[in-house]
Formats: sequence, C-alpha cells, structure tokens
Amino acid sequence: MEVILLDKVSGLGDLGDKVAVKPGYGRNFLIPSGKAIPATRTNLAEFEKRRAELEKEAAGKLAVAESRKAAVEGLNGITISHKAGEEGKLFGSVGTVDISSACNEAGVAVEKNEIRLPDGPMRATGEFEVVLHLHPDVNAILKVIIIAEE
Repeated sequence: MEVILLDKVSGLGDLGDKVAVKPGYGRNFLIPSGKAIPATRTNLAEFEKRRAELEKEAAGKLAVAESRKAAVEGLNGITISHKAGEEGKLFGSVGTVDISSACNEAGVAVEKNEIRLPDGPMRATGEFEVVLHLHPDVNAILKVIIIAEE
C-alpha cells in the first residue's frame, strides 16, 4: 500500500514523501491518526495544493517542541518520593504515569506517551536520566531523582 505522509514519521519518512507500507499499518494507524493519506491521483493533487499549509503547520509543531524541550531542560530534574526498603529497593515501581504527573506538578506539561523507559519502570532509589520524545526531531533528557519516602 502506498501512502503520502502528512507529517514526519520516525523511521518512515518526512512530510510529502510517498512511501510503501504494509496495508495494516497504513489502514489501522497512519490514515486514522491523520499522519498519511492513500496515494491516489486525486489525493496527490490535493496534497500539492495544501503542501505550503502543511509545511507551515509542521514548522509550528517543531517550534512548540523546541520550546517544550527548553522548559524540560530548565527543570534541573524532578524528585519523586516512593516507599522503599532499607537497601533502596522500591515497593512497586516508578513508571511513566508517575514521571508525567511529577512534571505536570512542576509546571511543565508532559504526556505519559512521550516518556521513553527502554529498561522498563524504575525499581530502585537513585538518579536516572529519562528521554522525552517530544517530536520526531526533538528529544529532551530529564533527570529523575527517586528518594525513599519517610
């Protein structure tokens, strides 16, 4: 299945690229989420008419992501207190929901789906660096400090 990308998609292409994808990925994710349209002649002509508008919109999204990155990096990290044993092992774990709510309390809006935890949730006290994927071109690093609750 060939689609025209209406937004930059990581690992696939940039705005306006005509790419071949598996039919399920195109039908079930790209098209319903508004990231692509089927590559037909009428859609190609319509896309070319709207190209300048879409490029302006994409530049606006990138500028917003850059400003959010500056806000995240201006935090100097966030501190989360959690119940822990004497050796520093947590009772439970600290995941994306906890990090997102701590960032929101600190005044920086972060969605839980923007937080990347490649090793899974954190299960011990200490300092961790978490990557926030704010835009396909913009990643921010947030320092998360987990302390034992008293």
